[in-house]
Amino acid sequence: MAKELEPEDILKSLEKGQLAPFYLFYGPGEFRLEKVLDKIRETFIPEAARELNLEIFYGGESNSAEIFNRAQSLPFLARNRLIIVRRTENFKANDLETFLRYLEKPSESTCLIFIAAAADFRKKFYKRIQSLGRAVNFKPLRENQVMPWIKRMAGEIGLTIDGQACVYLQQVVGNNLRDLHEELEKLRIRHGAIQVGVDEVKEMVIHSRVYTIFELMNMVSVKKPAEALGVLNRFLEEEDKKRAPLQIIGMLNRQIRLLWQTKAILDKGGMTKDVTKKLNLPPFSATSFVKQSRHWSAAELEKGLDLLYQADGLLKSGSRTKPVLENIIVSLCG
Repeated sequence: MAKELEPEDILKSLEKGQLAPFYLFYGPGEFRLEKVLDKIRETFIPEAARELNLEIFYGGESNSAEIFNRAQSLPFLARNRLIIVRRTENFKANDLETFLRYLEKPSESTCLIFIAAAADFRKKFYKRIQSLGRAVNFKPLRENQVMPWIKRMAGEIGLTIDGQACVYLQQVVGNNLRDLHEELEKLRIRHGAIQVGVDEVKEMVIHSRVYTIFELMNMVSVKKPAEALGVLNRFLEEEDKKRAPLQIIGMLNRQIRLLWQTKAILDKGGMTKDVTKKLNLPPFSATSFVKQSRHWSAAELEKGLDLLYQADGLLKSGSRTKPVLENIIVSLCG
C-alpha cells in the first residue's frame, strides 16, 4: 500500500506546479486543511482565470456524472482547472463508482480534490485513492510540529517572529491552530514589519482573551482550586460555549503532560537547563514548570491525565459543561 501524503507534501508539489490529477483530503484537522486549500486556490490558477476554472460541489447535493464531465472539460484561458468536492462521505455507492471510473483515466489539466470528514477505506473508492498514494491525512499536529507550523504561518502572513516567541506563544495559546493563527494576525497588525520577540507576545497576551486560560493553567499547576474556579467561571462567561470546554480540557491535558515530563527529567537528576533543552521550552517557561512540578507527584499527574480523559468523554457525550469542568478542576487541585 502506498504511503499517505502529508499536507506539507502538497504544498511542496504546489510550489513546483506539479499537483496530481486528484487527491483525497480527510481527517480532523479542518483548519489546516482549509489553509492548504486556500493556498491551492491562490496559486494553482491565475486570479484572472479563476472564476472560469474553479468549481465547488457537495456530496448529497451534486450529481456525480456532472462532476465527472466538468473534470474532463478543458481549462478556459488557463493551463489548469480546479474542482473541489466537499462532503464526499455523503455520496451514495453508485456515485462513488462513477468517480472510480474517472480515477482510472483522469484529466491531466484538472486537479480534483475530494474532501471527507471521515474516509472509509473499506470502500473501493477510498481504497483506490489510498493505494495510488493520493490520500492526504490532515491529522492533528504532534507537539513538536506546532512550533515550526507557527513559524511558517507567520512567514506566510508577513510576520517576522523569533523562535523563542513562537515557543512562548504555543505555551500560552496551546495547540489549537485556529487560535494560534488569530494571535499571529493580531501580532502582525500591531507590529507590522518589526521583528516580534517574547516581550511583544507577552504584551499582546496580557490584553488578550487567551490570558484567561493561561491564568487557569497556572492556578491548576500550583493547586489553587478557589482561584482556578474563579478564572474558569470568568472564561466560560466570555467564550464560545461550545468551543471553550474542549479547549480547556485540551490545554489542561497539555499542561499536565508537560509537568509530568518535567518531573521525569528532574527525578533523573536533571536541572532546569535540561528541561529547557529536552522539552524545547524558553528558559522562563522551563523555570515555571520546574517550580510547578514540585506541587505534584508522578502518581497524581498520571491520575490527572486519566481524569481528563474521562472528562473529555463526558463533555462529548453531552454532560452538563460547568459541573464537569468544576469537578475536574477541584479533582486536579486536590
